[in-house]
Amino acid sequence: MSQLTLFDRLGGYNSVVTLVDTLLPRLQSDPQLGRFWAHRGADGIARERQLLIDFLCQQSGGSMYYRGRNMLLTHRGMNISNDDWNVFLIHAGEAMDAVGVKEPERSEVVAFVSSLACEIIESSIDDI
Repeated sequence: MSQLTLFDRLGGYNSVVTLVDTLLPRLQSDPQLGRFWAHRGADGIARERQLLIDFLCQQSGGSMYYRGRNMLLTHRGMNISNDDWNVFLIHAGEAMDAVGVKEPERSEVVAFVSSLACEIIESSIDDI
């Protein structure tokens, strides 16, 4: 008997979509993080949404193929700070609460997302 992937334990594609559709509006409307979506067209936001879905599905063991750039290249130049990252983590936790992600899946998602911080956060003199 094979162990189910995180993707399967989260509930599959539709559950990842629900999580993303719960998280993104929170991020976009946040007073601190909203700047990352300011002046973006609906098509660009829709593309980014689908890339996030594909990325999360692939990374959690689903059969989707992520066709986007790596996290370092994707986030370079956005000036994402440690404080921005911490606000994101709060919203991610609240989104997981809202859609009912339980342990141990929640901890696995947090560990995976946290492993990306070094590729997303741009250190500045203020962060040192």
